[in-house]
Amino acid sequence: MDEQMRDKMGQGAGFLAALDQSGGSTPKALSLYGVTPDQYSGDEEMFDQIHAMRVRIMTDAGFTGARIVAAILFEQTMDRDVLGRSTPDYLWNVKGVVPLVKVDKGLAAQANGVQIMKPMPDLPELLARAKAKGVFGTKMRSLIQELNNEGITAVVDQQFAVGQQINDAGLIPILEPEVDIHAADKAQIETRLLDRLLTGLESVPQGQQVMLKLTLPTVPNFYAPLIDHPKVLRVVALSGGYSREEACHLLAENHNMIASFSRALTEGLSAGMTDAEYSSALGSAIEQIYLASIT
Repeated sequence: MDEQMRDKMGQGAGFLAALDQSGGSTPKALSLYGVTPDQYSGDEEMFDQIHAMRVRIMTDAGFTGARIVAAILFEQTMDRDVLGRSTPDYLWNVKGVVPLVKVDKGLAAQANGVQIMKPMPDLPELLARAKAKGVFGTKMRSLIQELNNEGITAVVDQQFAVGQQINDAGLIPILEPEVDIHAADKAQIETRLLDRLLTGLESVPQGQQVMLKLTLPTVPNFYAPLIDHPKVLRVVALSGGYSREEACHLLAENHNMIASFSRALTEGLSAGMTDAEYSSALGSAIEQIYLASIT
């Protein structure tokens, strides 16, 4: 594993750009970007449009390793090119940004107040392909909506079990047990989740690490025990439906936790902007998220 990437991922100042909208979330992401369904026909054209959006972000002069630690890619984005180079190669060797890839296949139906991940039968093949392309790590998301011990345990156990597969394949996983920001018992869920995560970390073999992507906590610095844990390379925050303004405000209160924002990063960007307008808007977003991430 590339030690330069590990150092950047673990110590680099900045945040993660989550460019990993998948098939289910792509139409909404495109609509927010000003590309409506009548402007493309079928999945292939839709994915061409979202790739064009991501390429415009990645090739912008403000999108560099000076502010951005890593980028999380959709599998199809990993397999495509940027300016004639494979996307992971372009990110690391041109921009100095660590490439990561989303590996989950979406959420299963809700049970016990949570949604675990759908099965991932193609995971070994995807991990081998990602490693061959120079990808450093992965990301996978579950969702916790209610205070239910059985459900929370199921989410965490699955995350660590799949995370071990990923570690064994030579990549570092980001475990993402998201807590719904609208959950009635959000603070209590976070207490239960922290306890389960600390227990789960005991199962990680010595010499291996995971990363964690967590909802911004109700109590600032609540996840400090995870940030300080020797088996955790980095703890990052998802925006979870908060506006960029609110997400950055909350993030700034959580020391040594950095952003991993998707919608909050692209908020305000539009396909119809001139290059100057686009660079200005993206640059402002990057700076705002960067400043909140270095507290």
